[in-house]
Amino acid sequence: GLFVWHLKNTGIQQIPCQFVHLCRVANDRLITFQYFNFLKRMYVTQYNKDLSQRAKPKSDAVASPFHELQQLDQGKKVIHKIRPISPVHQPLSETSSRNDLREIKSAAETEDSVTPVRAESKEDRQWKEMKLRLDDLPGILARLSKIKLTALVVSTASAGFAMAPVPFDLTCFLLASLGTGLASCAANSINQFFEVPFDSNMNRTKNRPLVRGQISPLLAVSFAASCGVPGIALLTLGVNPLTGALGAFNIFLYTCCYTPMKRMSIANTWVGAVVGAIPPVMGWTAATGSLDAGALLLGGILYSWQFPHFNALSWGLREDYSRGGYCMMSVTHPELCRRVALRHCLALIGLSTVAPVLDITTWTFPVISLPINLYISYLGFRFYRDADRSSSRKLFFCSLWHLPMLLLVMFTCKKSFLEKEDKGDLLSESHGRAMEIRLP
Repeated sequence: GLFVWHLKNTGIQQIPCQFVHLCRVANDRLITFQYFNFLKRMYVTQYNKDLSQRAKPKSDAVASPFHELQQLDQGKKVIHKIRPISPVHQPLSETSSRNDLREIKSAAETEDSVTPVRAESKEDRQWKEMKLRLDDLPGILARLSKIKLTALVVSTASAGFAMAPVPFDLTCFLLASLGTGLASCAANSINQFFEVPFDSNMNRTKNRPLVRGQISPLLAVSFAASCGVPGIALLTLGVNPLTGALGAFNIFLYTCCYTPMKRMSIANTWVGAVVGAIPPVMGWTAATGSLDAGALLLGGILYSWQFPHFNALSWGLREDYSRGGYCMMSVTHPELCRRVALRHCLALIGLSTVAPVLDITTWTFPVISLPINLYISYLGFRFYRDADRSSSRKLFFCSLWHLPMLLLVMFTCKKSFLEKEDKGDLLSESHGRAMEIRLP
């Protein structure tokens, strides 16, 4: 028992000493291990330089946005050396010359590709002089005068001349058509001259010649004057003063009233309809020399036809008109735009019925023209009810073929001049007999 007690006392006393000894041994081993690794790295870097660790290059600091363009310009500057040309007496081999050509081409391509962005932006912002070629001038002037619209104006004036109850005069017809066309070209050119800053904001008109700078404003005004003055003189002197006065009034109404009103009030649509209604009246006055009921009827048909035609067109261009600053019914009064289009579609039926009453056509004209008038009225009702792009597009395209077909039917149903002359003779004879009876 004494021996066991002695072992216990000695073991308890030695526990702290053994713990301290273990800590010292662990500390010595740790230091020895670190020192051994250090020696190993020194040996590797000294005798095997290929295995040494390479330091990564330090990344550049993030450039501020203010110096970004300057750094791009400095980074894209490439200097290409041009090899000196060998003397003439030293012949060049084919392979060397081919290599030189390839290097020159590659250098040129790299120079083109590394053109500084800043320089390009400066060149784009600068005004460039556009050279006008004589080959392109007829097409530019045709777009300046709106040649398609001018052709429509001349065709309606020709219809008015053909519907007049007088014998057909070819010389007068050609002079009237030419003068009306020149007057229309002048009015359209002046209209584009005034609307350059507004047309540049619209997708439909941004490619016009004056907007793109293909011609100068002075050339446009000179072209308008060279068309307007001879056109009015031709109508006044070659046809009759009444037709010339109507042509001059129409130019004034289109350029000085309709054009500025497009940015002021929706009443511009009614003024523009009057402008479109005058050409057939001019054709009638060119043939007869007077304003009759037939001239007013033709003008009324053209006046009413323009509302479904233009309102349907403007409905699909509402964004463009609002961007350009134009005050149109389709933008400010959409319900009124659709209602007016339907109203004038129905008015075409009534105007067609009035034609035989005024002794301009036979009674077959209202009957034959009724289907096409009902069809455009149906499309006008669809446009009024649905108020979408599909219905407006259908109404617009219908108006394109409706007017020429209506005028053609009206011409075929026209009362001949001989019938009217016979009727006039009968009326004069009956009036003379009545006068004879009254005499004692």
